[in-house]
Amino acid sequence: MAGRDATPVYAAGIDLGTTYSCLSYLTPQGQPVACPNEEGEMTTPSVVLFDGDEIVVGSEALRNAVAQPERVVQHAKRYMGDSHKCWVVDGQVYTPVDISALIIRKLLSGAEARLGARLRHAVITVPAQFSDFQRQRTIEAGHKAGLERVDIINEPVAASLCYVLGEGMWFAELANDQTVMVFDLGGGTFDLSLVRYNKQQVTVVASGGNLNLGGIDWNAALEKWACEQFLQETPGEDPRLDLHTMQALANDVEQAKRALSVRPRATVTVQHAGRRKSFGVARESFEKLTQGLVDKARDVTEQLLRAHKVEIEGRASNSKHAGWAHVNAVLVTGGASRMPMIRDMLQRISGTTLNTTLSPDQSIAHGAAYYSGMLLSGQKLSASVLNKQATARLAKFKQQSITARALGIVVRDKSTGQRLAHYLIPANTSLPVAARQSFGTVTPDQRRVSLHIVESGASPDDPYLDIGECVVDELPPELPEATPIEVTIRYDEQARVHVSAREPRSGRNAKTTITRTENLKHLPAQPSSDISPLDTPVLTAARKGSPIPVALPPLPPPAPPQPKSQRPAAATPARPVNPGARQRLEEADRPIPLCNSCGEPFDARGRCPGCGTTLNSSTPPRATSRKPVIKPTPPKGMPAVKSSKPRQLPESLGDPDTVKLPPPKSKKPGSRGSTKDDGGDDFWNSLT
Repeated sequence: MAGRDATPVYAAGIDLGTTYSCLSYLTPQGQPVACPNEEGEMTTPSVVLFDGDEIVVGSEALRNAVAQPERVVQHAKRYMGDSHKCWVVDGQVYTPVDISALIIRKLLSGAEARLGARLRHAVITVPAQFSDFQRQRTIEAGHKAGLERVDIINEPVAASLCYVLGEGMWFAELANDQTVMVFDLGGGTFDLSLVRYNKQQVTVVASGGNLNLGGIDWNAALEKWACEQFLQETPGEDPRLDLHTMQALANDVEQAKRALSVRPRATVTVQHAGRRKSFGVARESFEKLTQGLVDKARDVTEQLLRAHKVEIEGRASNSKHAGWAHVNAVLVTGGASRMPMIRDMLQRISGTTLNTTLSPDQSIAHGAAYYSGMLLSGQKLSASVLNKQATARLAKFKQQSITARALGIVVRDKSTGQRLAHYLIPANTSLPVAARQSFGTVTPDQRRVSLHIVESGASPDDPYLDIGECVVDELPPELPEATPIEVTIRYDEQARVHVSAREPRSGRNAKTTITRTENLKHLPAQPSSDISPLDTPVLTAARKGSPIPVALPPLPPPAPPQPKSQRPAAATPARPVNPGARQRLEEADRPIPLCNSCGEPFDARGRCPGCGTTLNSSTPPRATSRKPVIKPTPPKGMPAVKSSKPRQLPESLGDPDTVKLPPPKSKKPGSRGSTKDDGGDDFWNSLT
């Protein structure tokens, strides 16, 4: 044990990308650096090749994808929220989580070989628009890769930390608060955030984006164009019908897209049916071909500004740059942000010079490494980061994110039978945050209450997501019918969902369990219930056989002795309570703030039951001991890494999302670069 305690604990951050991934760590001077993989590359292609009994990850897999396209898996991150998607390899099923775990393990292997120590903790970045389901799957992939503790951070927040804590600002003290827009266009996803920062904290104001917009969509447009050109010259020979042709074309298109970012022209070559055709493409033609994709990114950007009323000052209201006056800088990051058409669009609509100091490929991982240092600051970090000034600033620096999605429950309108999403926590609410709602039991001596927890879609038009079932059991015995049960739903700092419950009459707490739905359900889009706190009905748990709670008339609350007159709550939708507000918190359908010291929700009087902190005080009373902050660590009973072996293929798997990879061709002589350790890593043994 003594030897293990003496091992340095490195602050590591992982940018798990759709097309490329990167790992960074903090040096002894407290600066983040990208750690090269075993091939010496700073970024690793997120590509996995199943070559016989070998699993090859990275550039070698990408190079051999042309020879064996049917044995290659790419862009797994885009399917992280799809529980149906899988790839069948030699009778074994690999999910997006399994593929992501292989990529993470590849990054960890290179870092551990360089640092001479095992990495047990890392922060993995996720798009701000990721749902709770997708975040949980990302954490699961980290555990399967061998990490003991996995924390997550939104990618725009990571970029902000990289900008504030790095790039010449490490020792700088900002005089005033600054507001920046982080424009992150990666290989497969697009994230956009408004961030306010000062010398001690980064706070996300609002976020938006598109989970299906990234560099691979520009590639797809160019691939389609090249195939159509080939068909015009060789009628009847469609290159899209041949996997080998399309994989070779995909590699060539990627290089052409990069070339068009620095040169006015590039060449795309199509080899199919014994013929080789090269087509020249000008940058102007490429921009015209993909104008619709640029418009999507522009629309998301302008909608975010309009929705959050970033008002102009000192300018005419008809200014074409309206809405950008309060934005001090526009940070661009992500590999696809290098394209001139993207930077021109941003500069045109913002009317300002873009800040391009961040590395498009490494800044997200750098920011994640900073956040890892913030979480590890103390004795553990001091063994690997020797700069005392750096560790001191990491210890006091804070980041506050927001939830990109609304959180609530599904209810059924008793009069119409319509299923509605009743959101208790709106989107763009500062984290951590909680919402409390009273539910009534429907039978005497009821010992169990069941609720369906839902998140809103990534955009207003998307259906809401059924992320799981909240089961509240072991209620006190002999409770009368219609006994109110207080259920608190909360988002933690990393936008993951937690549920707790309490029976207020007896003061006893009830155990809660969140059962993840085996298959993520995309329910039909329905209007959210827009009920004011004054008119909100108490939602009574449904009887057995009906999974949806039914809205019933309000339950009369217990009559307090000589209650004081109270003003009716304003007829407005649920919204977060200002942590600095002095009014008494009503137990209504509105988010309530959590204590920054211990993470517990404030009670109705604005006092933390855990450590005694009040809303009007910044520190808890000294006489009260603090409860430990809830940390997103894996449970002690978590299975070992060997449990990451993919499940066996079911006897019948008629899912259209299942991709069955054929057996490999005969093995070629000679050794190939593989991520498999010579000593026989348990992780790889569990997957082969």
